[in-house]
Amino acid sequence: MKSFSIYLVLLFASFALINCSSPKEEKKETSFQIGNMREAYQYTTADSADLRLSITDTLSFNDYAQPLETEVSIFINPSKTFQTMLGIGGAITDASAETFAKLSADKQEEFINAYYNAETGIGYTLGRTHINSSDFSSESYTYVKDNDAELTSFDIAHDKQMRIPLLKKAQEKAGSFTLFVSPWSPPAWMKDNNNMLRGGKLKPEYHQSWANYYAKFIKAYEAEGLPIWGLTVQNEPMANQTWESCIFSAEDERDFIKNFLGPTLAKEGLADKKIIAWDHNRDLMYQRAETLFSDPEAAKYIWGLGFHWYEDWAGGKQMFDNVRKVSESWPEKNLFFTEGCNCPFSIDSTSNWKLGERYGESMINDFNNGTVAWTDWNILLDETGGPNHVKNFCFAPIHADTRNGQLIYTNAYYYLGHFSKFIRPGAKRVQTSASRSSMLTTAFLNTDNSLVVVAMNKTSKKISCLLSIDGKVSAITVLPHSISTVVLK
Repeated sequence: MKSFSIYLVLLFASFALINCSSPKEEKKETSFQIGNMREAYQYTTADSADLRLSITDTLSFNDYAQPLETEVSIFINPSKTFQTMLGIGGAITDASAETFAKLSADKQEEFINAYYNAETGIGYTLGRTHINSSDFSSESYTYVKDNDAELTSFDIAHDKQMRIPLLKKAQEKAGSFTLFVSPWSPPAWMKDNNNMLRGGKLKPEYHQSWANYYAKFIKAYEAEGLPIWGLTVQNEPMANQTWESCIFSAEDERDFIKNFLGPTLAKEGLADKKIIAWDHNRDLMYQRAETLFSDPEAAKYIWGLGFHWYEDWAGGKQMFDNVRKVSESWPEKNLFFTEGCNCPFSIDSTSNWKLGERYGESMINDFNNGTVAWTDWNILLDETGGPNHVKNFCFAPIHADTRNGQLIYTNAYYYLGHFSKFIRPGAKRVQTSASRSSMLTTAFLNTDNSLVVVAMNKTSKKISCLLSIDGKVSAITVLPHSISTVVLK
């Protein structure tokens, strides 16, 4: 027996050696090599100069082994890759569509190109729209008659007037267009407060009808030639708003997803639609994730967690670290920024530089903490910050002054473009590290092997900075209150 045991040990050892010496060949990912780079450009938007997504420098890289502590540096490691980008874009609401419809044909074309043309505009590839009305509608409405639990009267005729035509124009211009949808409130008669506004909760007897409502909406939009990629369960489910809103506790949302929404989408042949939970601020997102993802029956239906940036309503700062904590705890789930905007609106503040800086700071931090997609709120509003039927007026990156037919481009539009124009769907985030807290930075490697580095300076001082990749550096200047994108290919 002893000799037989020794034989078995030797036999297994030989198998192990064979397996070690003949590893299975793996497909290697494309990676950026600084030695293969053909060109590098710096694009800048700055408060201190008349620069808007303007090419400000052509870069060359030279050997440089050890930077000094006195030198501001950004270190980029293209071999360390993280999440894959789904897309960047904004929401097409009733307010956006109503404002767009008031523009002349040439201004409409300018607007569509500004957002969705990747060459002359900022190349949006992602869109959000709403199920039923939202605050950014001119009135409250649904798609069914009162008390029609069977949804036999379901009709999206309202959306066909202005919103669907605008969505189609965006889709056509973008080419690749990922669209997701969100409800603000079920019909009033489905809720315990009998009101689409001011919170309230979905009545238990209408859980199935409401789940069927999502499926009806998705199929109706797809019949119009608008494929729906995914949906959020409820916009801002913990907010009792003066506009359309509905309260879902973490347990409510968990049970609705696993018992009604998930099974209904599967039954209706819509199992491929991605379900995004939460869709509210960063403050409570960890607690929501813990409740949802600890239940396997709910978690199996959930693609990821959506979040907004309004947690600073009570004071304090935006809580970027909560995004990282969710990413670390549930790396198999996706993180999706579903809404953000500046408010309250003032027509006299459309040139305020802080509008764009809030976008830049949020996007850099959210991406560095694992976010795979980033969606702004309204793509277009009028000179009042609306229309909005509850007077919740806000900023958009572009406003149309319907009194004279002109478009107003805020600096937020250009800050968004420093990401969306250059970081394309399928790009992988790569590791970056800055040597000074004054320099905010992130970087992505596109599928065409171009490397994109974003650097943002919120200070009032010009920063001279070294971009360092694989022992080679190039000097760039990041102007006061500016954002730069460096593209290497």
